[in-house]
Formats: sequence, C-alpha cells, structure tokens
Amino acid sequence: MKKCILFIFLFAVHLSKAQHPIPADSSTKKILLWGATAHIGNGKIIQKSAILLAGGKLVYVQDLTGFRPSRASYDTLIELTGKHVYPGFIAMGSQIGLNEIELVRSTLDSREVGTINPSSRTLIAYNTDSRVTPTVRSNGVLQAQIAPEGSLVNGLSSVVMLDAWNWEDACIKADEGLWISWPRSVLINVSERYTAEDQEKRYAKSMYNLTSFFDAAYAYSKQQNPTEKNLNLEAMRPVFAGKTKVYFQANYAKDIITAINFLNRYRVKMVLVDGADSWKVTDLLKENNVLVIIKRTQALPMRDDDDIDLPYKLPALLKAKGVDFAITDEGFWKVRNLPFEAGTAVGYGLSKEDALTSITLAPAKILGIDATTGSLEDGKDATLFVSIGDALDMTTNNVEMAFIQGRQIEVFNFQQELYERYMRKYKLPLPNGN
Repeated sequence: MKKCILFIFLFAVHLSKAQHPIPADSSTKKILLWGATAHIGNGKIIQKSAILLAGGKLVYVQDLTGFRPSRASYDTLIELTGKHVYPGFIAMGSQIGLNEIELVRSTLDSREVGTINPSSRTLIAYNTDSRVTPTVRSNGVLQAQIAPEGSLVNGLSSVVMLDAWNWEDACIKADEGLWISWPRSVLINVSERYTAEDQEKRYAKSMYNLTSFFDAAYAYSKQQNPTEKNLNLEAMRPVFAGKTKVYFQANYAKDIITAINFLNRYRVKMVLVDGADSWKVTDLLKENNVLVIIKRTQALPMRDDDDIDLPYKLPALLKAKGVDFAITDEGFWKVRNLPFEAGTAVGYGLSKEDALTSITLAPAKILGIDATTGSLEDGKDATLFVSIGDALDMTTNNVEMAFIQGRQIEVFNFQQELYERYMRKYKLPLPNGN
C-alpha cells in the first residue's frame, strides 16, 4: 500500500512538473556549446560553432575551426555535433499568458470592456503559470510580445520572457506599443443581417470616435500640467512623443492607406499588423517607414480571386520590395506553430535564413530590443535553443535544450507527457527508442 501511494505521489509530482515547470535559477557557470551549426539570426551561418555562455550573456560565438575546447576551462562543456543552435524565437502580437481556455470566459483576459482603452496594460494580466507556455517553448518560442485584443483602441502591449515566477520578473520591455483594430471600410458578407448601410454607419461611427479621441489626446499631450488628469489621455503621451509605437491591424489596401495618412497627422511610429494587401502598397510603406507583422502564412487568401498561395508568398513579395517585416501566428496556443509559419514562406521564395530572421532579429528590431536579443552575437543575452534537426521544418524540429538569459529551462510539457504515457500503454516505441 505504501509503495502504491509513493508511486502515485511521484507520478503526480512528475506530471505537475510537466504542466508547470519551475522557473530556472540564474547561473554564473561557464557553459560551452560546441560543434553545432549555429544559425545567427542575421542571415549568417557557422557550420561548426563554439558558443560560450556566462553570466546570462553570450561571451562569444565563433567558428570552431582550429578551436580545441578544454574541459578545465569551462564548468560545462556540451558537444552538439550534427545539431543546430538558434536564437530564441519571438512571438509578436500574441495572447500567451492572457488567454487559457477559449470556451471558458473567466480564463480570457486579453480585452477590456469598451472600445477606447489606451491605458489598459497586458503586462499586469500576464500569467506566468499558464499551461500553454510550456507547449510553446517546446518549439523554440522563448520570448513574446503580449498584445491586447479589442474593437478599436485596445491597449498597451509588453515584451516578456517565457520563464519567470511572475510578470515583474518576466518583463523585458513594458508598455512598448499601442494596439488599434483599424475600422474596416470594405463591405463584406452583405446580407439582410449585415446590410451595406449598417456596415457603412458602423465604419463612420468608429472613425468619428477614433478621430475625436486622437484629437483630444493630442491636444492634452501639449499640456504639461493639466488641472485634471485623465488616464486614457495620459497613456497617449508616449505615443505622441515617439516613445511608444502604434500597431494598427488592417488587411485591405484602402484601410492601410487611410490608417497611414491618419496616423501621419500625429507623427507617430507605425507598425502594420496582418496586412494581407501590404504587397499592393509597398511604396507607401517604405516611404513612411512602416514595418509589417504578417499574421499567419498558413492561411487561405482573403478574396476568392486572389492567388491560392498568396499568404504563403507574401513574405517573399515584401522582401523583394525592400519592406521590413516579421512573421507571427495568432492567438496563444497556436503560437507553437510560429517556426512552421516561417518555414512555409521558405517554400515560396524566401530563403531559410531570411525566414529565421523574420521570427528572431526582425521582431527584436520592431520591439526595440535588438541590442540585447534576437541573434547569436557577442554580448547579447544567452537566449537560445538546440534542435536536433531543422527548427523551421515540423518533421525535424526537435528542441532538446533551451536557455533564457543563460538559465537552462525545462522544454518538456504535459502534451509530451500524455504522448509518452499512452505510447507506453500500448507498448509502442518512442522516437528516442525507449
């Protein structure tokens, strides 16, 4: 009986660890990763690399040619011949840690009531104990921009690392962007329920509300010491000061043009999110230095008469026109597919290293954190992972080791736990041969 109780307890502890891994402790040890193919993130590759981690930083990333590692010089020496090392992937515009179970309203915390919420902060709602997070980390996603959802002015996004005790520890960059769901002017699904007149009225009302708010906020920002403080208007000061970017979500070319012209009046920094029609307005995007976040390549085209592979080749179309972009996936649990969204673009004109850049260094530049992360370069944070195969290919992606700021984190998750459990139940071989 005692043995049975002990077994149940140990199994429960193991299962709990898979569901909620304990955040890793900081380490001062010198860890050398050597022999792996290093994908730097800036387009470069080192076929046989030597990567030294110490104090949470990358001390050096160099070619292994002529390099003879000595075990006495390092606390830990890990031989990775035949494997691949990548910078940690960065998920843009995600709701990781904000949403948990789609059909349970009480677990969804990515939007506020109302339509004008510029002071709403996703950071303070971020749940470091989300069961979704370990499943995302298992595919190499180690950092994320957590963004609000809504119907007009949604709130402020922040950047977090996906291994921490609480939101304060997780924070990499707080309140770095204001998110707007741009009103759609194009009529769709016109019917008795959604008449053209109703859609036009809804668009006119949204634009009026948006214009009125921005005008009031801009005038308010010119006051140094207002007699009465307004939280929503105060939240707009960094936007007009150029310290906070504006992420506007729009797909149709007409709406993209309208949004850029509108936001230019207030001289704010802009990032286009979604942008299905962005390939049609590349000159305008370049002229106004508008960066683009492509939300999903693995999708159907927006119109019936669009090329069926348009979403797949959109990154290559923007690359050819010199428009800077990043690739992401929507929502929270779907973010685990981020590397494969980038990988899809490889089959449609984008080089493999450019695809990698679109989920590492490009997001870091958009977020303004590229000085410390986004690529494997000397002096940057040691946020990286080791994959047995190509991390952008779902048939070979197999993350066996990961570090966030030099801390080695757990890459196992409860889905893998269940997989192994039932493979053993039916006495089927596991991929590792056990």
